[in-house]
Amino acid sequence: MRARTRIIAPLALAVALTAACGESGSSGNGGDEDTGGSAAAGETCAPVPGDQLVALEDDKNLQLADNVLPAVNAQTAQSQPALLPALNAVSAALTTEDLVEMNAAVDVERQSAEEVAAAWVEENGVTEGLEQGSGAVAVGGAGFTESTILANIYAEVLGAAGFDASVREVGSRELYLQALIDGAEIQVFPEYLATVTEFLEGDEANQVASPDADETLAALQPLAETNGLAFGTPSEAVDQNAFAVTQAFADELGVTTLSELAEACGDGSLILGGPAECPERPFCQLGLEETYGLEFAEFQEYGDTGGPLTKAAIQQGEVSIGLIFSSDGALAQG
Repeated sequence: MRARTRIIAPLALAVALTAACGESGSSGNGGDEDTGGSAAAGETCAPVPGDQLVALEDDKNLQLADNVLPAVNAQTAQSQPALLPALNAVSAALTTEDLVEMNAAVDVERQSAEEVAAAWVEENGVTEGLEQGSGAVAVGGAGFTESTILANIYAEVLGAAGFDASVREVGSRELYLQALIDGAEIQVFPEYLATVTEFLEGDEANQVASPDADETLAALQPLAETNGLAFGTPSEAVDQNAFAVTQAFADELGVTTLSELAEACGDGSLILGGPAECPERPFCQLGLEETYGLEFAEFQEYGDTGGPLTKAAIQQGEVSIGLIFSSDGALAQG
């Protein structure tokens, strides 16, 4: 499981989401065990194995706006006026498709994060016409592929803007946000809009992030000022909960969105795979049922949120649909 916090409940998450405690593939639907799964409910949307995964569009905006955006120590941003514009140039060009392709390049093709980042910067021309600054700037990155790639992209662009930029790997959000606020060890960090907003707000009973990026950014701004942080422009790129099926499954049913899936799968034959918490979470099974009207014959529990066990279960035909991340490299077309 990736180290960064993933929102699957409307909470101000202060720790990384824990992995599911049950065994991979164990039933977690909590229903009558004598109900015969997809066979009893129907077979229209039973699992279809296949190597290629595709994320169905969240067309009713179940998930919160977890757009990638730069987080900066406020004093550094004030004293270095060329810094945020350089990072905003990244946001202006970065897409979810870019994240998918770059994650695949590192995780599947085994390229280095530094090489992938440098290639993206060159291909997208984000260093052209930048304001120039100076001085040392340390960019933090968390211990998973995407964060490391983004940290190196930020460092590449800041270097082109005249800064002496370096990348430093840091720990959990509790640790790196405090380090960013202090500004001594790191001054810049690639963040995720809804997640960092909920974290800084801190009240588990009060959700301030929403599926709308502009509204969530407006909620984040006063929290940033209170905590000595500054945030740049959110990119189009998002890394949030997503629900994947095999391309063969999607082609067989002719579906590209979760609404189309609900319309096609009225016989209740879907089998859902995900972490142990999924059946009780409003951003997972509960949300799919309440927002889209989806019905499931069965839930299969896998102890790796968005990880290889869940993806393998979808590919091998153990489940019809599973929880992954929207920028997962497995979504890259082969």
